[in-house]
Amino acid sequence: MQPTSPNAFRPARRSVLLALGGAALAGCGVPAAYVAPGDRAGADLSSSDHRLTWANWPLYIDVDDEDETKRPTLDAFEERTGISVEYVEEINDNDEFFGKISPALMNHQRTDRDLIVISDWMCARFVRLGWVQEMDRSRQPHVTRYLDPLLREPAFDPGRRFTVPWQSGITGIAYNKRRLGREIRQVSDLWADDLKGRVTLLSGLDEAFALLMQGNGVDITRWTADDFHTVCEQVERQVKSGHIRRFTGNDYIKDLSTGDVLACQAYSGDVIQLQADNPDIEFVVPEEGAELWSESLMIPNLARHKTNAERLIDYYYEPEVAAELAAWVNYVCPVPAAQDVLASAKDEETAALAEDPLIFPDAAMRERLVIARDITADERVEFAKKWNGIVGL
Repeated sequence: MQPTSPNAFRPARRSVLLALGGAALAGCGVPAAYVAPGDRAGADLSSSDHRLTWANWPLYIDVDDEDETKRPTLDAFEERTGISVEYVEEINDNDEFFGKISPALMNHQRTDRDLIVISDWMCARFVRLGWVQEMDRSRQPHVTRYLDPLLREPAFDPGRRFTVPWQSGITGIAYNKRRLGREIRQVSDLWADDLKGRVTLLSGLDEAFALLMQGNGVDITRWTADDFHTVCEQVERQVKSGHIRRFTGNDYIKDLSTGDVLACQAYSGDVIQLQADNPDIEFVVPEEGAELWSESLMIPNLARHKTNAERLIDYYYEPEVAAELAAWVNYVCPVPAAQDVLASAKDEETAALAEDPLIFPDAAMRERLVIARDITADERVEFAKKWNGIVGL
């Protein structure tokens, strides 16, 4: 169950908003693109056609160390249920994938995918446009029972009717404690004089804004346009003064590893892998709080194997299965009950993962984790233009 450092090679999933093209369409909620509830379901062939197609990101599922063609948890599902899963690692960027399947969805056509995994901020667009189907929780008793309470009520999908977290994570601050010579506890610590030119922020609007607002004491579940513009003004000042070295995707990992950067916005899953090679790297959830995010499973409109997909989702919420997956991917596990499963593992390294707060946040950390309100359709184009102008995209 021990991973072979998948995060070191995984492309950024909380990706940069590089262009306004596809995003503008989804963000503006073009009336013709909206699909009414009665037009979302297709003929479900699950009872007679025992298969499904699942689109996911690269290196985002457990793989057998001896045979990379085998995925132990998925193989076990197929053997148990007789359902054949075509697992396609085709998602490398949220906006790119949006552009790939949006023509079919807006034109009321099948995508030929029964299950997809995308970041929650992009899930919000799909839910808003009516492009995904409500799940039948009567078929998902494990999701109902074991889904982390912190993840149950995102603003874009109250009650998680249309989405179920695949894996979760935290956007916080990573820093090299030995090189810096002190602790970082607050977002404002990034702006200390001894960090001038040695700080990076995430370049994607959806990735960066929440933590910076939290540094200003903002409740990110109900942030306002004024809160956003205040952050932009602050960041712009830090750019002009030379304090911010640059804006990054997941390439902050290299800067932090080499020492070119001493502190940066970072994702919890990446830092677990960095710490394996460099114990001087620390990850902090600031005193003001940090953003808890997910990449979530959704069933697109007109999917032909909805029941099979719902069954697969529920399988991954069995604590034993969730534990096996968590031990490989090293992100925040959306099934807290998996912690006890890992703790009882005979392998010491595997059992130690149960005590890692970046996989199973402890009570003190959980109190500071919040799911941000998503950027609305009316806000997106204006805010993206403003942010991208500062970042240089």
